[in-house]
Amino acid sequence: MLIRDARFLTSNTRVDLCPPPDRPEYAFIGRSNVGKSSLINMLTSRAGLAKTSASPGKTQLINHFLVNEQWYLVDLPGYGYAKVSKTARAEWQKMLNAYLQRRENLACVCVLLDSRLPPQASDLEFMENLGEMGVPFVMVFTKTDKQSAAQTRTLLAAYLAKMAESWDELPQYFVTSATTKAGRDELLGFIDGVNQQLAAAPGA
Repeated sequence: MLIRDARFLTSNTRVDLCPPPDRPEYAFIGRSNVGKSSLINMLTSRAGLAKTSASPGKTQLINHFLVNEQWYLVDLPGYGYAKVSKTARAEWQKMLNAYLQRRENLACVCVLLDSRLPPQASDLEFMENLGEMGVPFVMVFTKTDKQSAAQTRTLLAAYLAKMAESWDELPQYFVTSATTKAGRDELLGFIDGVNQQLAAAPGA
């Protein structure tokens, strides 16, 4: 997929204020400091498109970007940041659940996972919740440039083994690096494929 244009549209905290659900939508989410903004900027080839917050966990907004005038990319707030209050976490969870359950054009959630870490409880719980809600998702492992390829393979194998304890069928996954652009073509190719399937579906 050639990215010809990617631009910011709007930020808000309410799903009913999101742009019209007239295009396929792909949401990116992960624990704070997983490298989400860097990955989004790498995918779109737009440095600074998604801005990194100076205070992780403070940004509680649904951020919409329009790519190629054809699909929405959504930057969702990070989770798992210890300094956020219980009240703020509860509000974030309420907003997120409303978005995931009511956003009718949501084609897939890309769950970002730090490739250097063993399975984290917050990530596993979040993916379990997606499964229970019937929301399609893929796993996107980040920061592979921070370690050797052998280390990535070892940790990835352990992660998939952990997932297999709970999942009959493992979600599709991608191995990426915002620095080396590893996985860019594969992830954009996946999005392009889903877009084509949706366009070809009856009633599309």
